[in-house]
Amino acid sequence: MRMVPKLPSEPATTVRGSSRSARRRARELAVQGLYQWLVGGQDVAAIEGHLAETRGRDGLDELAARADMAHYRELLSGSIEGADDLRAGFAPHLDRSVDALSPVEHCILLLATYELKHRAEIPYRVVINEAVELAKSFGGTEGFKYVNGVLDRVAAQLRPAEVAARG
Repeated sequence: MRMVPKLPSEPATTVRGSSRSARRRARELAVQGLYQWLVGGQDVAAIEGHLAETRGRDGLDELAARADMAHYRELLSGSIEGADDLRAGFAPHLDRSVDALSPVEHCILLLATYELKHRAEIPYRVVINEAVELAKSFGGTEGFKYVNGVLDRVAAQLRPAEVAARG
């Protein structure tokens, strides 16, 4: 099944004006892979195969060439393998059921919750900001605000000392 979200046609830039980081590209690929898993029912091997087949089309070649592929694979595999546990981490902070989330928001919350839980070396504010940027690129018009609010609460739960120190 083909993904509904399209890659941005113009490269996004950071606040300092430099191009997207390899990790941001990895997150973009991971969200697309999670979407294929969630909506299309594909497993990691099928998603990896699809990425290999589509390199050179739709801008994926450039994206994959400049992505941190190790980070991409960790995010994709870790989010899929730990999906039930990750959902349990963010579900209490939702104002609706997990099933009522848009697929894009669902994927972004899985990915960001994985990073908050398993990648402590990445500051929680970076994780949230990256998730918000993904939601702006791939999600609905106001979805980024919802993702931000949920992840603020998830971060406070998973990383209370870090959040309190930044408070």
